[in-house]
Amino acid sequence: MFELDPRLIADTEDIGMLTLCRVLLMRDARYPWLILVPTKPGLVEIPNLNRDDRTMLADEIAAASVALTGLYAPEKINTGALGNIVRQLHIHIVARNTGDPAWPGPVWGHSAAQDYEPKALQRRITEVQKLLIPV
Repeated sequence: MFELDPRLIADTEDIGMLTLCRVLLMRDARYPWLILVPTKPGLVEIPNLNRDDRTMLADEIAAASVALTGLYAPEKINTGALGNIVRQLHIHIVARNTGDPAWPGPVWGHSAAQDYEPKALQRRITEVQKLLIPV
């Protein structure tokens, strides 16, 4: 049975479900930052997915990237699947711009996350849901 890693639960807001992945929003107001988590139990690495699911994952990464680009017009989309701390397979998709707090380095481990104001958090969730999550 699929269960979301407690660290992901603690650091994110649930946005909804795609065909393969649960879509999460990282609680860091400085970056439009999504996390896709394939909802199959026991996954650690992308090759743990079967061929069809790897294709679906690539399609869902592309859809999330397109949504962030359409909403926030970033200079660059960073995509990564690190898993050094949270072993459960998850993919970060982060919209980046020159001058953001971690630019040009990675956002991971740069500094403490900045909380969203409640209205800003709800606005970001709604914006992403409208473009990315099927009704």
